[in-house]
Amino acid sequence: ADFSSRLVRINKPILRIPTLAIHLNREVNSDGFKFNTQTHVLPVLSTAVKEALAVPSDAKHHPRLLEMLAKELSCKPEDIHDFDLNLVDTQPSVIGGPLDEFIFSPRLDNLCMSFCALQGMLAAGDLSSESNVRLMALFDHEEVGSASDHGAASPIIAEVVRRVTTLLGGTSMPTDLVEVALRKSFLVSADMAHAVHPNYSEKHESHHQPAMHKGIVIKENSNQRYATSSITSLPLRIIAQKRSIPLQEFCVRNDSACGSTIGPII
Repeated sequence: ADFSSRLVRINKPILRIPTLAIHLNREVNSDGFKFNTQTHVLPVLSTAVKEALAVPSDAKHHPRLLEMLAKELSCKPEDIHDFDLNLVDTQPSVIGGPLDEFIFSPRLDNLCMSFCALQGMLAAGDLSSESNVRLMALFDHEEVGSASDHGAASPIIAEVVRRVTTLLGGTSMPTDLVEVALRKSFLVSADMAHAVHPNYSEKHESHHQPAMHKGIVIKENSNQRYATSSITSLPLRIIAQKRSIPLQEFCVRNDSACGSTIGPII
């Protein structure tokens, strides 16, 4: 039989992860919100009363969920053999603030840089005379370690470089052309930076406090959690200088851990 993979998105809330009423957990104000990942984050699909009216099924997956997926995919529930689904917040993003300057949205890290990179590629225009190869790589699974079959730690980038180099180099290319191409390549690991929080300014190092409207942030870390070095940051500084783009510097406090990017992994 022929099988195919399909993308699907249900544009409505279908599951709810209810939290405990505040009067049953008054310690949350003093001790913070704590939950057990096994027992406290189970999503609710329907109530028992409503489900009792449904036709019983011994399917691997919940029949109501299969019906919703089948409707979105314009197929029969029995045509769906398996799936990988993710729960996301369905509340739409909005522009807000008195001056409409704020983006109220989940997952800005790293949808924002993904959007900017794509816009940059589109704005490049005609590249027919370009001698270099421009590549934008967007990876899944950073928050779970990037070690999936298509995460940043997978061989996908090396495979892409090898295949593109082989295609452009032809049959007469040197045996080390892929390695040379890698060494001559330049990687920009674009991520989000945290501006100083007005209520928690002590969380930032006193001499490295990124501010709103003050320019792009170059982040550095002595533990190599970022891809920034004097060599990798120099081209960015030169471009910024030529284009009059303001830059800011950031490094985390010595007594605090920083986030990380996939740059060092690649």
